[in-house]
Amino acid sequence: MLRHISLLAIAMLFISSDTIAQQFTMEALTSAPFPSELTAAASGQRIAWAFNEQGIRNVYVAEGPAFTPRKLSAYTQDDGQEISSLSISADGRWVIYARGGDHGGRDGSNPINPANAPIPPKTEVWAIPFDGGTAKVLSEGDYPAVSPRSDSVVFIKNGQVWIAAVNGAAPARNIITTKGSNSNLVWAPDGSRLAFVNNRNDHAYIGIYTNVSTPLLWVAPSFSKDASPRWSPDGKQIAFIRTPGTGGAPDSILPRKHQPWAIWTADLATNKATPIWKAPTTLRGSIPTTDGATNLYWPQPGNITFLSYHDGWPHLYSIHPSGGTPLLLTPGNYMAEHIKLSPDRQWLIFSANNGSTPEDIDRRHIMRVPVDKAVPEILTTGTGIEVTPVVTGDNKTLATLNSTAQQPLMPGVMSFSKGTPRIIGKELIPASYPADKLATPRMIVYTAPDGMQIHAQYYEPADGKKKHPAILFIHGGPQRQMLLGWHYMDYYANAYAINQYLVSRGFAVLSVNYRLGIGYGYELHKPASAGINGASEYQDIKAAGNWLAAQPDIDAKKIGVYGGSYGGYLTAHALGRDSKLFAAGVDIHGVHDRTQFPPPQNSTPAPDADTAEKVAWLSSPVAYVDTWTSPVLIIHADDDRNVLFSQSVGLVRRLESKGVPFEYIAVPDDTHHWMKYSNALIMEKATAEFLIRKLKE
Repeated sequence: MLRHISLLAIAMLFISSDTIAQQFTMEALTSAPFPSELTAAASGQRIAWAFNEQGIRNVYVAEGPAFTPRKLSAYTQDDGQEISSLSISADGRWVIYARGGDHGGRDGSNPINPANAPIPPKTEVWAIPFDGGTAKVLSEGDYPAVSPRSDSVVFIKNGQVWIAAVNGAAPARNIITTKGSNSNLVWAPDGSRLAFVNNRNDHAYIGIYTNVSTPLLWVAPSFSKDASPRWSPDGKQIAFIRTPGTGGAPDSILPRKHQPWAIWTADLATNKATPIWKAPTTLRGSIPTTDGATNLYWPQPGNITFLSYHDGWPHLYSIHPSGGTPLLLTPGNYMAEHIKLSPDRQWLIFSANNGSTPEDIDRRHIMRVPVDKAVPEILTTGTGIEVTPVVTGDNKTLATLNSTAQQPLMPGVMSFSKGTPRIIGKELIPASYPADKLATPRMIVYTAPDGMQIHAQYYEPADGKKKHPAILFIHGGPQRQMLLGWHYMDYYANAYAINQYLVSRGFAVLSVNYRLGIGYGYELHKPASAGINGASEYQDIKAAGNWLAAQPDIDAKKIGVYGGSYGGYLTAHALGRDSKLFAAGVDIHGVHDRTQFPPPQNSTPAPDADTAEKVAWLSSPVAYVDTWTSPVLIIHADDDRNVLFSQSVGLVRRLESKGVPFEYIAVPDDTHHWMKYSNALIMEKATAEFLIRKLKE
C-alpha cells in the first residue's frame, strides 16, 4: 500500500491538533536562530558567527567589552545557501566567508539549489567590513583563508588556488594550477608563503607557494598521502601527517585493521623530512576519526601538539619537534573535541564530555590545557552544554556556543577563566519559542545482549497518563553523540525539536547512543562486526526497544522508531527485522542496500570477497523485507550528497512488491542536511504527524 502525504493535510492536522491540545507548534519550537561558524580576530575583542534564522542565514558580529550582537550581512531569503569558512582578518577590519554549497557531504563546494531557482546560485567567496558596509563577492570559489597581513584572501576554485584582494579592489586571479586537486590552504606566520595539500588520488603532496615567479616546493615527495601542513612559529619548518598511499595487494575485508599514521617535520631550506612520531600499530592507534582528526598544531618552538586515540580516548598530546615520547595532556575517560589554539599560543581550548557528575559524559563543557603541561582545567560546569570555544585576540575573553535542555544554542562570552558564559543575542529568540514547556531528558544506561553498556537520553511526558506510546530516536553519522539538551549541530537540533514535540503530544522518547558513536571511548566507537561488516550495532537498537517495552508506563504495542541517514538505515533494520516490536517508523534518507558499496576494484579479488559480499547483504535492511510488516514513512531529498536517492527508490520498489504499507515524501533539489528551512519543517512535521497518526490517534 502506497500513500503520498499531502503537505496541506499535514498542515491541517497540525493546526487542528495543536489548537485542541493547546500545545506549541513545530514552527514555534524551531523559531530560534541557530548559530555556527563562531570565530575571533587574531587581535582585539572582535568575534563573528553565522545565524540561521528560520532559513535566512546572515553573518553577525560583536565586540567587547559589551559584545552586543549586530547583523552584518543583509540576506533575506530562505534559499538554503550555507555560510561557511567564516573568519576575521588579523587586523579585525574584514569578515570573510564562503556562501553556498553543502559542506557536510561529498563535493561540498558544488552549488546547491533547494529554492528551485531557474538559474542556480554559485558558491562564492565574500568580504564585508566588520564596522558595516556592503558585502562584496570576491570570486566564485570556496574555503577562503585570509593572509596574516590582512590584505588578501586565497581560496579554492575548481580544485586550484586563487587569490583576491580582501577589499575586492582587483579581480581575483589564479596563482596555483597543478595536477590533481588542492586544499588545506595555510599561510606562513608572516604571510610570505602558502602551504597547501595537493591530492593526486593514490598519493598526496604538501606544496609550498612563494610567488608566481618561484617554482613550487614539494615537501619531501613520496608514495604516501601527506596532509595537515602546519608551520613552525618561525616559518622555517613544516609539520604534517603522513599516511600510506592507496594500492598494493588486496587485503581481507572483514577483519578490523590498524590504519597507520605518523607525524613528520620538514626543514624547508634543505627539504629534508624526518618522522618524529609513529602511532602505535594497534587498532586504537589508528588515525582518529573524531572532530578535526589529528588536530595537529605547532604552537611553540619546543612543542607540537596533536590528538590520538591510542590509549582508548581521543586525547591531546605534546611532543618535541625532534621527537621523543609524547606527553599526555588530557588524561581521563573523556573526549577532546572542537580544539583550538589560543592567540598567545600557550593554551589548547576544547569541548569535552567531562565534569563533576556522571551525566556530564552526555554533555559538553569547555576545558583548557597548556600546550606543554598536563594540567587540564574545566572552565564551565553545570547542566548546560558549551561547545566550539574561541578566545579573543587579546587573550582575555572566551566565546562559546551554549545550550540547555530548554535554551536553544546561542553564543555566549565569559572571562578566559572558570565561569559561566553570558548569553548574547537572547532578544533574537522569538517570544513564541516555548522554553517553559520543554522536557528535560535524563540519562539512562542499559546493557546490550553482548554486555556493551549503552547510553541514552529519556524524555517523559508530563500528562499524568498511566500508559504512553513511545518513540525510539536513532541518530545518524554514526560518529555522533546525542546530548542532554539542544545539540550543537543543526541536523540534530532538528531531531531534538521532533523529540520535544512528540513528548508534548504524550509520547515517551528514547534517544539512543548506539555503538559506532563517539563520547564513550574507542571500544564503542570502533566495534567489531559493525556496519557493512555485520551491523552489530543493531543489537543496541533492539535492546533499546525492549527497554522501552519493559517500562511500566509504556504501551508495548505502540513503540515507534525514526532516524535519519545512518539512523534511517537502523530504522529500516528495526522495521524489517522486528516489526512485532516496532509498530511504525519514519526512515529519513537511510542506506538500505549495502551491497552497492563494494571495495575498490583490483585485478585480484580480496581473499574474503565472497564472504564479505554475503555479510554486506545481511547487513542491509533490504535483506529483511520479507518480515517487514510495520507501516513506514520514507523521506528523501534528491540532491542528497551523503546517501544516494536511489537507496530509497530501491527500498520503495521492494516494499511495493511485498505489499508493505508505506508512505513517502520526495523533496526535489534539497540535500541531506535540509538546507532550506521550509523543507526541514516539512520533514519535521511529517515525521511527527505520521507517528502520531499510527501510534496515538
